[in-house]
Amino acid sequence: MKLWSNSFKDGAYIPGEFAFAVSHPETHISLSANRNPHFAWSQLPAATQSLVLICHDPDVPSRGDDVNQDGKTVAADLPRVDFFHWLLLDLPPATTSIAAAAFSDGVTPRGKPGPEIQNSPSLRHGLNDYTGWFAGDAAMSGDYFGYDGPCPPWNDEIVHRYIFTLYALSIPRLAVTGKFTGAQVLAAMHGHILAEEAMVGLYTLNPAL
Repeated sequence: MKLWSNSFKDGAYIPGEFAFAVSHPETHISLSANRNPHFAWSQLPAATQSLVLICHDPDVPSRGDDVNQDGKTVAADLPRVDFFHWLLLDLPPATTSIAAAAFSDGVTPRGKPGPEIQNSPSLRHGLNDYTGWFAGDAAMSGDYFGYDGPCPPWNDEIVHRYIFTLYALSIPRLAVTGKFTGAQVLAAMHGHILAEEAMVGLYTLNPAL
């Protein structure tokens, strides 16, 4: 199975248009175009009945005390945890690509709707982890379905990795319902994965990196 993107090269930096935020010289960050990247694939296993595309960041700080705080940094040796940015389910095996901005084009305060996807009724989106991140923000809180791009702490000492993984499954529809999360999707795929392929994009908002 092969996976590639016209939006960025594997192991290279993700352009700001595909991020939730970009650097700003005075306010540290400003909201960006937040477009989903382009992806295409080929050579699926013959028995593939559906596809799942997941993006996660494994470099999110496990503790938020120093995140985006003036005069502080998020230490490179701080333990890190996963943060899911995109859960796209039930892609038909005949699908060969996803266009840039097809599922996200701009930041949507309080989140995009889901799990059903407008104009793509056979597909579903899961909740990304901005749902929890913005839970205490009166202006931004809500259920964040679909793709929302990179926005790592602007004072983090490390560059974050964004891993886009395409899974070929032996079942036509994943057994998750309602407001499902990344952990639930991974658990539901167990035992049904025929093949998988990943690409890594890099991103930072720290001007010192």
